[in-house]
Amino acid sequence: MNETKYWVGIDVCKRTLDLYIRPSGSTVQYANTERGVQQLRQRLQELPIERVVLEATGNLELPAALHLSQAGLSVAVVNPRQVRDFARATGQLAKTDQIDAAILAHFAEVIQPECRPLISEETRQLSDLVTRRHQLLEMITAENNRRAGVHGAVRDQIDRHLEWLQEQLKELDEQLQQTIRQTPLWCQQANLLRSVPGVGEVLSATLLATLPELGQLNAKQIAALVGLAPLNRDSGQFRGRRMIWGGRARVRTALYMPTLVATRHNPTIKAFYERLVARGKQKKVALTACMRKLLTILNAIVKSGQPWQPSQQGGLDS
Repeated sequence: MNETKYWVGIDVCKRTLDLYIRPSGSTVQYANTERGVQQLRQRLQELPIERVVLEATGNLELPAALHLSQAGLSVAVVNPRQVRDFARATGQLAKTDQIDAAILAHFAEVIQPECRPLISEETRQLSDLVTRRHQLLEMITAENNRRAGVHGAVRDQIDRHLEWLQEQLKELDEQLQQTIRQTPLWCQQANLLRSVPGVGEVLSATLLATLPELGQLNAKQIAALVGLAPLNRDSGQFRGRRMIWGGRARVRTALYMPTLVATRHNPTIKAFYERLVARGKQKKVALTACMRKLLTILNAIVKSGQPWQPSQQGGLDS
């Protein structure tokens, strides 16, 4: 007789982990603590689990996901938007923790999402630093906007706050680079990435922290993962404009300014950009295409382990 396959959904909250197992319909709630995760692992190791699915919830899911993955279970962390679209498609509009866990288990069985390698604890810490840097930049921008509309004592307060934020940003950048230097693999990859004209410390750190798949996928796969692969919008005789959508917004944001610099100083990107503009492409569209080209060049460089060469085309079709 064929052994029953079990599909597991885990809804992650700050304090709890809600478990749902298909096809048995078992439901259990554990504390989202080290002890609770251990109990969860012990429960799942008693069954022939086919796949465990959790939503990405601002890194709250990582301790449980990492622990279960290290225990030999097939774990997939998925985009919440995909799960909500799946729930609507199946007619499930209500939302509770137990319902969400059941939907995740159903999603696991029907969609069978790919189990990509999870980030390590060290990568998680680096990601936290990159996220904090982004937050500091947002606060600096907000304070500068407020400063423009005030005078006197309030402006002085904002100036002092801005000075403090800039100092925090400087310290954080130093901490980021120190963290990278302490890991030989990161240090090697960062040097490879920064060998490309236009790529600096911020982009290299962001890629190391938020795109661990870099160098492991081909050009089309890495572009799709980041959300830089144009998607068709055709129906019948209608031919819509292809657009990028979804993916990792943090990586796209980090790529924007380096790509802008590369269109002036990187010979490969500059020639590609000028060729697209000469063919009548809008500058925004051409810049997006250059972001995709730069990403695939970086992907090829990390994959090959060879630094940028002036004549290098980046192995874009690899």
